[in-house]
Amino acid sequence: MTLSGHLNFRKIAALVAAAGTLFWIYTFHAIYPTPGSDGGFHLIAILLLSAIFGIFFLPAWFLVAIGRLPKLATAWGLCGLIAFAVIWTDF
Repeated sequence: MTLSGHLNFRKIAALVAAAGTLFWIYTFHAIYPTPGSDGGFHLIAILLLSAIFGIFFLPAWFLVAIGRLPKLATAWGLCGLIAFAVIWTDF
């Protein structure tokens, strides 16, 4: 039902959600504790980034999967990427 000249927001939403998911997975590797680490305080960052994933990217994936509200899924996912950027730059 989309014309070739229009943006396909469902694909864009899927790409945004995939980017957020891949970054979330990367954070586990980047924040992984090193020997002699801070005793577990790094898990606070993992918890916060996981909350952002659950609040922004899981609903975006759900909306993409059911094919409903693709513009909202795109906007919601972009808000999640912005939240990741804000939190990640504070480390």
